[in-house]
Amino acid sequence: MTRARKRFGQHFLHDPAVIARIVARIGLQPGDAAVEIGPGRGALTALLLRAAGQLDAVEIDRDLAAVLGTRFAAEPGFVLHQSDVLAMDWPALQRARGQRLRLIGNLPYNISTPLLFRLLEHAEAILDMHFMLQKEVVDRILAAPGSRTYGRLTVMLAPLVTASRLLEVGPGAFQPPPQVSSAMVRLAVNHAPPDWARTPAFARVVSAAFGQRRKTLRNALGGLLEAGQISELGIDPGARAEVLTPAQFGALARAAASSIR
Repeated sequence: MTRARKRFGQHFLHDPAVIARIVARIGLQPGDAAVEIGPGRGALTALLLRAAGQLDAVEIDRDLAAVLGTRFAAEPGFVLHQSDVLAMDWPALQRARGQRLRLIGNLPYNISTPLLFRLLEHAEAILDMHFMLQKEVVDRILAAPGSRTYGRLTVMLAPLVTASRLLEVGPGAFQPPPQVSSAMVRLAVNHAPPDWARTPAFARVVSAAFGQRRKTLRNALGGLLEAGQISELGIDPGARAEVLTPAQFGALARAAASSIR
């Protein structure tokens, strides 16, 4: 059996009951363009392939890729990509499959957030994503304004995806067990996000506002917006970032766009 490699942040699912629950909650249908990111030892792979009838698997670890290639060699619907997921050409794969992709993965915690944003650069190729993440990250994605976990990640993702928690998973379901609890989240891509959602102004405003959480908007956004401009939007310049909705950040971004080059 191949060992987990620390440099890839590997924690392999091994609990059959948890694995069955995950596949059931994802709800793949025959013919779906399913893609498994980081299949590892293949704990989910066979069930995903059975559910969709076809499966692209992306695995960076050459030893694991060799095992998977041998195990599923007789499956005509299985396609293995021995590749770094960050280097995948998602639009090309979507065109090859003739429909938007449904991504599934038990993501290494050390790359989960940058990977999410990298994938969303190719949102038109993706229907939805089902990822096992650190529970703390899922809490942040789903947080409501005013809550302790509400922050930059919440606001940046909110206009781009519709998120829902599928289930929580304890450390014992993995080998080796991680030191944190995990959760599976569904991220359904919004294919008509607001115009401001992908602008440099939106990213700059959100980053500045949450850069020092205890600062008021008046102070945090200095250089981008004057207090009077913030007030004209119906937003209190004395408020802090964690009480604003994503749409309010969008309004701030539109107002700040002229000052950001």
